[in-house]
Amino acid sequence: MKILVLQDYLRSGGTERQSVLLANAFAAAGHPTTLLTFRPGGTLNGTVDATVTRATLQPFDTRCSWFAPNLVRSARQHRPEVILCMGRMANCQAGRLQSRLPETYVIATLRTGKKLPWLYRRSLRQVRHVIANSQASARWLHHRLGLPGQKISAIPNAIVFPAPAAGSNDGRAASAERTMLRTQHQAGPATTVLLCVAMFRPEKNHRELLQIAARLPRNGDWQLWLAGEGETRAGCAALVQQLGLADRVKFLGYQANPTPLYHAADVAVLSSQSESLPNFLIEAQAHGLPVVAYDVGGVRECFLPEKTGWAVPPGDVTAFAAALAPLLADPARRAALAAGARAFAHDGFAPASQIRRHLELFTRLQQLA
Repeated sequence: MKILVLQDYLRSGGTERQSVLLANAFAAAGHPTTLLTFRPGGTLNGTVDATVTRATLQPFDTRCSWFAPNLVRSARQHRPEVILCMGRMANCQAGRLQSRLPETYVIATLRTGKKLPWLYRRSLRQVRHVIANSQASARWLHHRLGLPGQKISAIPNAIVFPAPAAGSNDGRAASAERTMLRTQHQAGPATTVLLCVAMFRPEKNHRELLQIAARLPRNGDWQLWLAGEGETRAGCAALVQQLGLADRVKFLGYQANPTPLYHAADVAVLSSQSESLPNFLIEAQAHGLPVVAYDVGGVRECFLPEKTGWAVPPGDVTAFAAALAPLLADPARRAALAAGARAFAHDGFAPASQIRRHLELFTRLQQLA
């Protein structure tokens, strides 16, 4: 079948990574696939396989992610049987695409915990089907938005950066990489490294994570690594100085592939205020890291609650620090959690399974017509 994946811009976010992964996989499975974006370029543009037709709507980058000139005409030219809309801007256009291309199976997605614009909500009602990337989002679509259950499928994110097998050459390289990276950031063998991989946006709530870090024992051997870029980074850097954490907090910038950080870290932390199903926590589990995160959206679906991860009431910095305390103090406990975390992530979020589920859904929808 001919598939068109629609995205506004190939920035470095989790949804964009999933868009590229799916487009590459659909094409590899023999389905003619187009990845159409509103804006040209983007950090992830070079990760699109040559087997995928790459197209853009804007002839040059206007830096406006909402601007989708000639969208319907371009979609019609590619003659897709299925259009998969990814991201907020693409989904706001999904309803218009469905009304103008009634024979096409336009599928919207819900991959965010943020408040949805009116156009997005209308699209969710107009399209043929909606894929939610968490059970929490699927429940919201049914109970809060009123979509019929048969119109909703829950398909979780796929792991973008899998962990190497233990004992393999890649596994041995990962061990060496861990030592090198920790040495680079002055983390000794006994240092507990807390890791957060997330774009610096207001909803990611890095400032509160820093306030949590300020409650951790100052005489303890720990560091907090923050990987990502964005509009709130400068303010967070200033807050680090105010809190006296300059020797504890490391700003690592954008990581095209965060795998080395997963190898080097010990605990994954996320204080986001708005999530559907964060890729970061899934990949942290795949690499054996226990998790402490605010209990929002589908966060609980990213780990085994109270077994490989702990969900904390949003905004409760005291509870968050308390959940971290035993993990900071007990490396043997962290190691004991690793196997269960890896098994959970690979059983539930393997790319091959998620790709198959998408393609089976597309086929089933066509057969029901």
